[in-house]
Order: sequence, then structure tokens, then C-alpha cells
Amino acid sequence: MSDPRNVAHQKKITQEKHHQKAKPRAEKRSAETEANQSVEPARIASGVENGKEAHPVDLEKSLAVLAKLKDLEFHSRANIETLAQLSLTIEEELKQREFSEAIGAIYSAEEAFHSKIVAFIETYQAKCGGV
Repeated sequence: MSDPRNVAHQKKITQEKHHQKAKPRAEKRSAETEANQSVEPARIASGVENGKEAHPVDLEKSLAVLAKLKDLEFHSRANIETLAQLSLTIEEELKQREFSEAIGAIYSAEEAFHSKIVAFIETYQAKCGGV
């Protein structure tokens, strides 16, 4: 009978070899995904790729992009809340009125970004099938 330690060791070696083979492919796929992210919205917006229907893989990638967009929107909302608190602290508590205009401009820019990303998410989500 084989020693259980030898069997476990052999299993570990096999898993490591499999993981090492899979890792370069995963890195290559992530690099391709990053390169294609700017192209994806246009491809999905048309709903057709070279005269063919969008593939399930394209839908999966679109959903990944949508998830990242929603993450950006979430962080934008958090930034707006933080900027509002900082603005109150600067103006009311610290009485540093010379900085209130600058933080107000930052708040406005973040609010504009938030409005635009929310609108884009709604449009993109509708093109992806209302997910």
C-alpha cells in the first residue's frame, strides 16, 4: 500500500503543474479583456458583430463591464457624500472659507460625473438586455 503522504504530495505537485499551465492563459485573457474593453460597448450597442448575433461570451463580457460601471457609480456616490461632509467641516467648523469655493467645484465635478455615469449605465443596461 502507498504511503498517504506520498499520495498527497503527488496530488499537490499535479495541482501546481495544472495551475502553472492555466496561469499564463488567464493572464493572456485578462490582457485581451483590457484591450477589448474600449471596443466592447460599441459592439454590444449595435447588438451585431460582423452580421452575426452577439455571442453568449460577448454578453458575459458586457455584464462584467456593467458590473464595473455600477462599481464606479457606487464609489462616485460615496465620494459625493464624503465631499459634502468635508465641505461642511471646512466651511463651518474650521472657518476656512478660502477653500470652500475649491471644494464646491470638486463636489460639482463629482456630481456631474455621477449623473453621467448613471445615465450611461441605464443605456448600457438596456442594450445588454435589461439585466
